[in-house]
Amino acid sequence: MLSRLSRPRAVTVCALPVVGLIATAVFAPLPFSLTQPGLTANVLGENKGTEVITISGAPTRETSGQLRMTTIEATNPDTRVSLGDVIDSWFRTDQAVMPRDAVYPSGQSVKEIEKHNTAEMEQSQDAATEAALNYLKLDDKDVKVTLKLADVGGPSAGLLFTLGIIDKLNGDGSGGDLTGGRTIAGTGTIDAGGEVGAVGGVALKTQAARRDGATVFLVPKAECSDAKAELPKGLRLIPVTTLKSAVNSLTALESGKGSVPSC
Repeated sequence: MLSRLSRPRAVTVCALPVVGLIATAVFAPLPFSLTQPGLTANVLGENKGTEVITISGAPTRETSGQLRMTTIEATNPDTRVSLGDVIDSWFRTDQAVMPRDAVYPSGQSVKEIEKHNTAEMEQSQDAATEAALNYLKLDDKDVKVTLKLADVGGPSAGLLFTLGIIDKLNGDGSGGDLTGGRTIAGTGTIDAGGEVGAVGGVALKTQAARRDGATVFLVPKAECSDAKAELPKGLRLIPVTTLKSAVNSLTALESGKGSVPSC
């Protein structure tokens, strides 16, 4: 037998399951990672007391200015991210929510992810070295490049590593620096042929770059719209598709001759 409920009591009873669902949604872990602007490092200088780029077998040059690779920081793969965390991040410009699988390989333990990111960084460094030496037409049997960057994983520093190697060996090709004395930041993968690839998280990386003094940011052309979304004041975007286009843009910016593309 069903008893008849008064309206206030009926509303209360009906609301209980809804409240329970909301509470569950708010506190239940979701498949997301929270990200924010991370560290940047000048590849032309030292990182934690160690030169980032060391070259032997060929003369190197003194450089001025900076080439800063950029990163994002993300919550650990096993961190519980709730709906409340997601809502809070939605209204912030210095934090973003990304699918966990877009930040970390799915189905892997924390140690496996760390190993994966380290391997990607090593592959990126090898590709950066090969791309730079190919660009300068130098033999990798004669020139040895060592790249060291602590506590950073993944392939997104490839472009900046490559530019750093070129600047130390050849500068702008006419006695000047690729940087023109500026603090230039950027991001992008690179392959041995000099093709620049997209990386993700560029809106946060531009914030990290400006925070650390950059006035120019090299961004993979495919990610121009993302980079413009939260672009800090005083930071100029230069889209790149290849190593050659990046070098040409920097030399044009330095000399004031030729066109410099923009997003």
